[in-house]
Amino acid sequence: MFLRSKIRRKDGKEHRYWSLVENRRVRGNRVVQRQVLYLGEINDTQRASWSRTIEAFADGQGQGQQLALFPEGRSRPVPAGEAVEVRLDELAVRRPRQWGGCWLACELWDQLGLDEFWSERLAPSRKGTRWLNVFKTLAVYRLLDPGSEWRLHRQWFDQSAIGDLLGEDFGVVQIDKLYRCLDRLLVHKEDFFGALKERWQSLFGVTFEVLLYDLTSTYFESDPPAAGGKRRYGYSRDKRPDCLQVVIALIVTPEGFPLAYEVMPGNTADNTTLPAFLDRIEACYGKAKRTWVMDRGIPTEETLERMRRGESPIHYLVGTPKGRLSRLEADFLSLPWEQVRQRVRVKLLAQDDELYILARSDERVNKERGMRRRRLKKLWRRLGELRQQRISRDQLLLKIGAAKKEAGRVYGLVHIQLPKQDQAVTPETYTFALRKDRLRQQRRREGQYLLRTNLRGEDPAELWRTYIQLTEIEQAFKELKGDLAIRPIHHQLDQRIEAHIFVAFVAYCLQVTLKNRLRALAPGLTPRAVLEKLSAIQMVDVHLPTTDGRQIVLSRYTQPEKDQQLLLQQLKLTLPPQPPPRITSEIARSA
Repeated sequence: MFLRSKIRRKDGKEHRYWSLVENRRVRGNRVVQRQVLYLGEINDTQRASWSRTIEAFADGQGQGQQLALFPEGRSRPVPAGEAVEVRLDELAVRRPRQWGGCWLACELWDQLGLDEFWSERLAPSRKGTRWLNVFKTLAVYRLLDPGSEWRLHRQWFDQSAIGDLLGEDFGVVQIDKLYRCLDRLLVHKEDFFGALKERWQSLFGVTFEVLLYDLTSTYFESDPPAAGGKRRYGYSRDKRPDCLQVVIALIVTPEGFPLAYEVMPGNTADNTTLPAFLDRIEACYGKAKRTWVMDRGIPTEETLERMRRGESPIHYLVGTPKGRLSRLEADFLSLPWEQVRQRVRVKLLAQDDELYILARSDERVNKERGMRRRRLKKLWRRLGELRQQRISRDQLLLKIGAAKKEAGRVYGLVHIQLPKQDQAVTPETYTFALRKDRLRQQRRREGQYLLRTNLRGEDPAELWRTYIQLTEIEQAFKELKGDLAIRPIHHQLDQRIEAHIFVAFVAYCLQVTLKNRLRALAPGLTPRAVLEKLSAIQMVDVHLPTTDGRQIVLSRYTQPEKDQQLLLQQLKLTLPPQPPPRITSEIARSA
């Protein structure tokens, strides 16, 4: 809006009448002026008060000054030092960048109180590098649009408004600063776990009576090291046995709040990791009544014995291998089923100091039965195709070996008679038949899984619900590898490999904070959907050249749309005021 005057002559005198008007774009891409308010004939003082004023900050100065803006060629009713003429025909809008997601990530950072923890540990350097802002940039980048540090340096920072929000320029993401910041993080990891526990308690009232423990792996796309290090070949949960990897052990609460993690060599066996974590959690949280929930293959019999027989017994609820179900099957036959949920039943068997829970889920029966049928049909069809081919015995063995690998456990349901060493492959020497006894046994066990615990007298329905909470840690691994792109890792040094994972862990803490805010305020929405929705709010720089060779720069984020406003209102978030304008003596170059 601006002031517009019209001159009228009346009785030989010239009269100037003022109006407050605005430009509006209408159909046909035409711009028309609409009168907002008719002011009539006003004096110079009144005109000055109606003039649109802004507070501009000159480059290199900390104090602002009030300036009245006037289009070039218009009369100025205020002193020259308080008014600036702008060249509206040279107005430019430059450097669009993503603002909303960065702002929300910084809000989550503040809600977790991370500045309070890290400000003392990442103090500014003598050269003025604010390491806290470097780390915050790394974490926000990992949360919003994860990639390599090189990509952050070369591309992402310039396309985001994180610098505007932190008051930093491009120097904060110099590639050497990013790597040096990574080198400063790990010494504070254990202290951070302790501070994180307190924040989860104060923000969400989290208790630590039940802990979920599991492991995953993440791989590298780089040459193997000459010797040593944690990068090793091992069992790959990412189906990449050709790549070096490290193993990550993670502890979360049933609500999904992460508490601690550890990075181990890529060839670490799952059943060797638990004892150290038991000691760590006991040192951090004390010897309180606590239940560990784990999948089969993690605890050894020696570890479970230690948990049962220690000075302060530790409770556990763990899945068991199918071989133990075979040994106990006869004992379970005479026991009645107990309904714990619609389409879920359990049987309880007490032995020595433990309780065994046999669970059967109708939904899992249908799932496993469908998988078994598809694989068995595919194997059967492949074995029949091999009978029609003219191949040697050695070729037949190779092809059957490939079919066995693809069929998995279903291969044990088929009895195959192979030709002898000196026999040709014919329908008489090569036959196959279904093992009906094994099929009946597998049908009987489909949808069943066996749990064991040293908790006695607990409600079986509660035990079952506790165990299925392991899906929370599986979801954590899924988000770390999917949303936060923790894989593949490109670093070479063990210290930076672990720092890379630590930054991803901090970004996951921000995402979990948002997820639990959504549970209470906007159920049904996912953190990723909210981040993408608010990331549509952009920031631009409006450049207004003045007649005296300066430029007024107004950095403005775009006004949220209706759906974004509704989302902010639902989350009880308030956008900050627009940044103050800046006035510079240098004419900005074209972007």
